[in-house]
Amino acid sequence: MQRFKAALLLRRNLHTPRFLLRRTLCSFPDTAITDELDNQVLVEGKAWSRTAILNRPSVLNCLSTAMGARLQKLYTCWENDPDIGFVAMKGSGRAFCAGGDVVTLYHLINAGKMEDCKEFFRTLYAFIYFLGTYLKPHVALLNGITMGGGAGVSIPGTFRVATDKTVFATPETLIGFHPDAGASFFLSHLPGHLGEYLGLTGEKLNGAEMISCGLATHYAHSTKLALIEEQLGKLVTDDPSVIETSLEKYSDLVYPDNISVLNRIEILDKCFSHDTVEEIIDSLESEASKTNDAWCSSTLMRLKEASPLSLKVSLKSIREGRFQSLDQCLIREYRMSMQGISNQISRDFCEGVRARMVDKDLAPKWNPPSLEQVSKDMVEQYFSPISEVEPDLELPTALREAFT
Repeated sequence: MQRFKAALLLRRNLHTPRFLLRRTLCSFPDTAITDELDNQVLVEGKAWSRTAILNRPSVLNCLSTAMGARLQKLYTCWENDPDIGFVAMKGSGRAFCAGGDVVTLYHLINAGKMEDCKEFFRTLYAFIYFLGTYLKPHVALLNGITMGGGAGVSIPGTFRVATDKTVFATPETLIGFHPDAGASFFLSHLPGHLGEYLGLTGEKLNGAEMISCGLATHYAHSTKLALIEEQLGKLVTDDPSVIETSLEKYSDLVYPDNISVLNRIEILDKCFSHDTVEEIIDSLESEASKTNDAWCSSTLMRLKEASPLSLKVSLKSIREGRFQSLDQCLIREYRMSMQGISNQISRDFCEGVRARMVDKDLAPKWNPPSLEQVSKDMVEQYFSPISEVEPDLELPTALREAFT
C-alpha cells in the first residue's frame, strides 16, 4: 500500500492495465436507477471510466446521507472493476458542491434525531477517507461553487480541475461550526498560514487562486470543459500520467490578480502565525492602524462575524491537522462535529444555520458572545467524545493506508 500511495502521489503508473480481463456487471453505466434518492448521484459511463454527477442543483448539490452512501457503493464497485481505469466527479448546474446539507441537519437536531445526524457524518467522512485512499486516479471537475464538504469529496483525489467559475471556501465558522470533511488536513498543508486565514474567515478563493496555492491541480476555462470531458471519455488507461497529459492539453496558465490575498502572503503570515485568535486580531488591528490597509480591516470584520467558539476550536483543529494524517484528522473532526451538534457546549451551530440559512436575518446570537468568554475548558471539551460510551469514527486504516 505504501508503494501504491507513493506511486499515486508521484503520478506514476498505478499498475499494469487489466482491460483484457472479463467485464463485470458494475462496469456498465448505471441505467436502472428507480429510487428517487439514487437520482441525487447520477452516473455517466464512458469507455474505461465512470463519472459520478452530484445532482441536487436546487440546493447547489449539497451532500445528503443518501448521496454519501451511494458514492461509497459506486466507488467501491468501480475500484473493484478491472475494466474501469479511472473515475471522475462533477456537479449539476452552477455548483460542484456547496457542502453538507446543514439545513436538513438543523431540522434533525431540533427534532431530536441525533442518530440520523451521526449517520450523516459517519457516511460522508468514511467516503472522504475512501476517496483519499482510492486505488484508481480520480478527476474532480470543480466548475462552480466548491465549499465545505464539496472540497472534502474532491481535494483528497488525484486531480482537481478549477475553472473561471470556481468559488472555493470553508465558511463553517460563520455558521458556528468548524472546517470539517478533512479540511483540517488540507488547509493545514497550504503555504504558510493561508489555511488558518481561510478556515477562520471563510473567505473565498477563485480558480486562479486555487491553482496557485495547490488546492487545484489544473485550471481550464469553463468553455473547455466539454472538450476535457470528451477527451477523458476516450482514454483507455489507468495511468495517472496519461490522464494528466490529457488534462494539460486544455489547461490554461493563469495567475492571481493584484488584489488577491495570495499577493499579501507576507502580511497574512505575520498576522495568522500567532498562537491565539486574540493575538491574530491584535496583529491585524496593529497592521490596520499602521498601514490603513483595507484588507486588514475587511479581515477583522469577517472574524467579528464568526462564532467566537468556532474561531478558537477551528484554529486549534487546523494547527493539529498540520501534524496528523488524513484519517487522524477525520476521526478528530468527527468528535468535534458530534460536540458541535450535541448542544452540550453551545448551540452556535443551530443558531448560525438559523441566522444564515433558515430565517436569513444574518444576526446570530453567539454563545459565548465574545472571545474572552470562550474558556480553555470549552475548547478542550470540543475535542473530546460527547460521552464515555460514544464510539469514535471507524475507518478501515488497516486495509487502506492514509497519506500524510
